[in-house]
Amino acid sequence: MPEQISDRSRLRGDCSHCFGLCCVALPFTASADFAVTKPAGKPCLNLAADHRCRIHTELRWRGFGGCTVYDCFGAGQRVSQETFGGRDWRTGSPEHARRMFDAFPVVRQLHELLWYLTAALGLPAARPVHAELGVLLERTEALALGTPGELAALDVAAHRQDVDVLLLRASELARAGVRGRAKDRRGADLMGARLRGAGLRGASLRGTYLIAADLTGADLRDTDLIGADLRDADLTDADLTGAFFLTQPQVDAARGSAGTRLPESVIRPVHWTAAVR
Repeated sequence: MPEQISDRSRLRGDCSHCFGLCCVALPFTASADFAVTKPAGKPCLNLAADHRCRIHTELRWRGFGGCTVYDCFGAGQRVSQETFGGRDWRTGSPEHARRMFDAFPVVRQLHELLWYLTAALGLPAARPVHAELGVLLERTEALALGTPGELAALDVAAHRQDVDVLLLRASELARAGVRGRAKDRRGADLMGARLRGAGLRGASLRGTYLIAADLTGADLRDTDLIGADLRDADLTDADLTGAFFLTQPQVDAARGSAGTRLPESVIRPVHWTAAVR
């Protein structure tokens, strides 16, 4: 497997090499996450001429918390610099801008899949499916390198289904050897649940709704967290060591403390502070 494909550092957003695509291509609606409504294809009112956010350090208290938990997985710089060769949407024709805005969410989905596939290849217990995972990873990388026309015609949902089958198998293999493995809660509605100190080690929490759940001190080691909704979940002093398929947006959307133990694949959010109990 080519080293550049297995390197997850390139699957992190680099705004300095992007034309502010997430601030233009994507729509958002006035809500607790966004102070205003903006349609797709219209620049955010906070986007400066240099493609930087005018209120980047003030987003949370200015009502744009949704921006702080978004990650393009590196799709922004790829579309800006590779797919469109560094040609700014501001300087091209309206058709050029439209094609760029259409390509961005497609590549973003593919880059998210690259993140998961690379994570699965890092699970020693999933070795029986490593070869198949490697094939799908290279295929996904090739799709992300497509032309604007190829990206527009791509059935991302169908490709995601193929990837999901193998990710599920990798998860099962990785969790099979966990001693005292907890009951799977895949897709469960645990919004606001009181799970303080809960023993969830080795459980599947794929697609589980954990919005505003109290997971203080919970044991989340070796859990599968793909697609789990952790918005406003309290992870204070929780142990997520070895948890896999956890993304930066999920962590950024939750609350935590200096005592929260995280896998090395994610970065501790700067807005987390030690909780006082």
